[in-house]
Amino acid sequence: MRKRTPGLLALAMLLAAAQPALATGYHVYCSYNKIEIDARDPEQMRIARGTSACLFRSFTHRMDAESFVRNNWGRVGARCSCR
Repeated sequence: MRKRTPGLLALAMLLAAAQPALATGYHVYCSYNKIEIDARDPEQMRIARGTSACLFRSFTHRMDAESFVRNNWGRVGARCSCR
């Protein structure tokens, strides 16, 4: 049996840890009282928009996020509230 190098194992662990970060997904937010789909995660949105943005739901695919918005509010840009 061949001995694996520590560097190869470290690389495999690094790639496995980075995988979720690469598949960020799409998030449905209410921002400034309007529905928005954005690829930024909640922490990035909080930095960009402050407390005016609230997260409704996250999706892997943009089409799923658009369907969620269409079924619940009709369209992106529709009025919403974070309350």
